[in-house]
Amino acid sequence: MKFSRRALFQTTAVSALAKPGPASQTAVMGRSFRGEALREIAFPLGGIGTGTVSLGGYGNLRDWEIFNRPNKGGVLPFTFASMRVSGGGLPKPAIRVLERQPLPPFSGGFGAHREQGLGLPRFREAVFTGAYPFAQIQFQDARAPYVVSMEAFNPMAPLDTAASSLPVAVLSYRLTSRAPSSMDVAVAFSAMNPAGYDGKSKLYGSMADRKAPFFGANVNELRSEGTLHGVFMTSKKYKTDSSRYGSMALATQANDFSCRLAWEHGAWWDDYQKWCDEFLEKGRFSNAPAGPSADGSTEYSTLAVHFKLAPGESRLVDFVLSWHFPNVENYGAPADAQDRVVRNHYGTVWPSAWEPALHVLRNLPSLRGRSLRYRNALHGSTLPPAVVDAISSQASILRTNTVMVAENNLTLAFEGCGDNEGCCPMNCTHVFNYEQAIAHLYPDVERSMRETDFLVNMRPDGSMSFRTPIPLVKGGNNIHPAADGQMGCVMKVYREWQISGDDEWLRRLWPEVKRALEYAWVKWDADRDGVMEGEQHNTYDINFYGPNSMMGTLYLGALTAASRMARHLGDKDAADSYEALRASGGDRLDKLLWNGEYYIQKVDEAREGAAKYQYGEGCLSDQLLGQWFAEVVGLEKLLPPSHLRTALQSIFRYNFRPSFEDFPNPQRIYAINDEAGLLLCSWPKGKRPALPFVYSDEVWTGIEYQVAAHMIYEGMIKEGTAIVEAVRARYDGRRRNPWNEVECGHHYARAMASWSLLTAFSGFRYSAPGREMRFRPRHGSSPFRCLFTAGASWGVYSQTLTRHRLDAQVAVEEGQLELNALRVPSPGPTVKVDGSVPIAASVEHGEIIARFQGPLRLTGGEKLTLSATAR
Repeated sequence: MKFSRRALFQTTAVSALAKPGPASQTAVMGRSFRGEALREIAFPLGGIGTGTVSLGGYGNLRDWEIFNRPNKGGVLPFTFASMRVSGGGLPKPAIRVLERQPLPPFSGGFGAHREQGLGLPRFREAVFTGAYPFAQIQFQDARAPYVVSMEAFNPMAPLDTAASSLPVAVLSYRLTSRAPSSMDVAVAFSAMNPAGYDGKSKLYGSMADRKAPFFGANVNELRSEGTLHGVFMTSKKYKTDSSRYGSMALATQANDFSCRLAWEHGAWWDDYQKWCDEFLEKGRFSNAPAGPSADGSTEYSTLAVHFKLAPGESRLVDFVLSWHFPNVENYGAPADAQDRVVRNHYGTVWPSAWEPALHVLRNLPSLRGRSLRYRNALHGSTLPPAVVDAISSQASILRTNTVMVAENNLTLAFEGCGDNEGCCPMNCTHVFNYEQAIAHLYPDVERSMRETDFLVNMRPDGSMSFRTPIPLVKGGNNIHPAADGQMGCVMKVYREWQISGDDEWLRRLWPEVKRALEYAWVKWDADRDGVMEGEQHNTYDINFYGPNSMMGTLYLGALTAASRMARHLGDKDAADSYEALRASGGDRLDKLLWNGEYYIQKVDEAREGAAKYQYGEGCLSDQLLGQWFAEVVGLEKLLPPSHLRTALQSIFRYNFRPSFEDFPNPQRIYAINDEAGLLLCSWPKGKRPALPFVYSDEVWTGIEYQVAAHMIYEGMIKEGTAIVEAVRARYDGRRRNPWNEVECGHHYARAMASWSLLTAFSGFRYSAPGREMRFRPRHGSSPFRCLFTAGASWGVYSQTLTRHRLDAQVAVEEGQLELNALRVPSPGPTVKVDGSVPIAASVEHGEIIARFQGPLRLTGGEKLTLSATAR
């Protein structure tokens, strides 16, 4: 597929350290879309573990997934923002929905959907720009005597899980007059009261849009606190422990407002007609109270803000949409457990939807400013635009129904989302080997999964349940363990310890970590030679038989990570044993599997089941999975460096396809026609099995990001970037939604491997136990700038490097960073180093090691600067 980098990734860069301004002054940053590219956009808005509602490319709200389950295509009828304008030279008042005109086709048997308000005037064009967690829309229509723009976001502050877990979407509309005289304006937001909704049924397509059996006794209540006003929507039909129980709120801050708490009823489409007439003719609503709805029906409400707009004047109107549906239907559990409702964590934090709405309105400048600092830091980096886009967009996955947080902060995550229910529950160890975004952005959310892995899902024999049943059961389920998942979990414990520096947490898990690792000697490496040979269940949902480097490098990585943890905890015998086995195992694996270009599988044909679903002589894209993970967590090379690089070159040469037009694929299709992508496996030397492992002809974005990041770690910038650009070109708004990379379901967790692109390009490593931070940028640009997260702090690193001089800066945005040492590139073998604090410096392997007098502590707003001149 041919694509223009400039066209795909138009980004307006601002300084990563720029101070965020009000909505009217915010720079537009991110990837922009218009016309046909708006069709598939659905930008998720919500908190961690709260579910989301998505902002469509037109400015519409779609995919209402706030009811504890996915709901692709789900629409709440007559839920939209609109405006009424009079004066300003207009011959008569006019109303307009604050959305772009929809694109064809309009192929319904009964016409276009009236329930989405499509019969009202809209804007002719829109430009949608997304830089998660912010989306901005510039509506365009030369006929209108005003200009309208929109901003939508959900609060997102790295490392602050509470502030990032608010069940809200903030929707702001800015109107600017270009009329010759003053205008009277009303901006109105209408919404269905959804309390009682099952989260999946179709709510439109007939004249009885308000009616469904799960509705009844729905109440819309006007609430005001000072200048904060809103509509609180609930139902008296359900008890507080029902999965149907809950509330929604729509709130704003205004001096002049009005509302209608229930649209006037009537036959046919009288409700909507009367609302349109009232809004057009009167321009405001009566604020009259409304009683509960009849059983089997609900109500619509409208909240409006009123103001005058002088010629050239601008006005911003903020709406906060909030929700509270605290009880999760346990639909993925065995039949005998499905009636046990699971309470989600945010449902225990807030008593209803009203309180988070007020909290956000009262703290909007702070929440918005903190979210903008994160956006600006990431999108103000000097990484390639497609890479920034991949990192940013896929961080949205942790806001979707892929990730649930149950009460007591228990993280429970699907692999992805089907259209109406989660896919493949829960906390799948092998899929979450790839995910890196949660671990670095919200370490406490990630640590919860490790505690479940090792303190709940471990069995007496040392095997680990690779899925987590709900409710939790000691030992998990009775399914076979996954070799890749279990070894990966050992490496993940090491990662979490390095990020947190929490020795007590590590000690608590350590006995189970040892058992998990040493179970390999029972199941997968019975002869303890450092190479797995046994039946190895894995992320391809099949078993590999015989040695292969995908499982092998994860095993070597687990041995390496465990040896470091053991030595830190004083478990010398274990550390020595693991180190020796890792060394001999690496040598043996390399000699056994290296074919001169890449690592192969030695199929154990004597094993029952080995006759199919293997890869043998194939070139597997995941063949160095454990080495990629080792790079991310700061471990050494597990195999000969020259072989690693050659293998990556072979993966790119043989598995990356610029087009799939002539490629036969009987499996699932994630790249098609002229699209480019990375195959999971190829057989360049022939000998493709008659039935290779399932999924072998597919293209998975999570593996593409893993391979691309590993290439970048090895200096293969051009190849790694080409893979990332191919992914993001497939998700262009016209073909697919840029904020929803799919695999086995929507918002697939493996795609959060994209975060490793950031660590790869920056060469970032951080050890909280050692209080040491390292940057070794692999991107050729100078100056270089990128975001970093470091356990208890986050900020921006920047440097300018020439042949003779380095100027570097670590700027902490939030939290506290403690450092004993900082490693950065050196401009020469010997240097003179100056800094903003006293520094003792040396040069090793092309790096300056700057050591401080005691732990250096930097808090939000503070900076460390360092300058080095070659002698």
